[in-house]
Amino acid sequence: MPELPEVETIRRDLTPLLVGRRVSRVRIHAGGERLAVTDPPRTLERRLQGRGVVGIDRQGKYLLLRLDDGWTWVIHLRMTGSIVHAPADAPPGRFERARIDLDDGSTLRFNDLRKFGTWHLVQDASEAMPHSGPDALSEAFTPEWLHDRLKGRQTTVKAVLLDQSVCAGVGNIYADEACWIASIDPRTEASRIGPTRARRLHAAVLETLGASLANRGSSFSDYRDGLGAEGLHHVRVHVFRREGQPCERCGATILKARVAGRGTHFCPRCQRK
Repeated sequence: MPELPEVETIRRDLTPLLVGRRVSRVRIHAGGERLAVTDPPRTLERRLQGRGVVGIDRQGKYLLLRLDDGWTWVIHLRMTGSIVHAPADAPPGRFERARIDLDDGSTLRFNDLRKFGTWHLVQDASEAMPHSGPDALSEAFTPEWLHDRLKGRQTTVKAVLLDQSVCAGVGNIYADEACWIASIDPRTEASRIGPTRARRLHAAVLETLGASLANRGSSFSDYRDGLGAEGLHHVRVHVFRREGQPCERCGATILKARVAGRGTHFCPRCQRK
């Protein structure tokens, strides 16, 4: 699933291409009807047609296209979604689910192998993401906030990091990477993390997100940026999908386990419980 760095890269790519543009036509293709959440597909197409894009924001893993009528088009890529700017004559991709024509002759293509992506058209963006807490790159996400959400929890550190009400935008990749950077075993009970280690974990979250942003995200499978290119960070991760390889810090073999329902990668020697 595209996480915060991937969605933020797409936002940065699309902002200069979309802001000030007007939607001339929207087509949700047969098989892509699940995209439309707030309206039936044909109704959503009509409501978007003619709207101008005045800004693009992001909250966690959600893209928020601000429209000139005060409504917000909230897009979630889910597991395999991508939204790519392309010329009008570009051939449709194998998994293209929708096409948005813009008034300058260019298009946006929404591609999604698994068909889990969603579009909401709402007046209040929070309606589309009711459980989203502070964005992991926002001022509201502080070491104190993180420690408060860890203490007293009888679940794992990994589960807390995946909780979008705690740090919106962090998913499986960057939870594993943050735990490695902070030298914390992701299986550790959250309540055992004191203020000092919480500050280290908070700094690790920001470090891994920042590094991935600098590398335009991680393309382990389906992720493409707003221009259709792969990110570069997947070749620079510390532990994610590196099971069986040596830890670059201590040399021990990276392991994989099931934690919080997700495949989790960690070093058994230098990540302490």
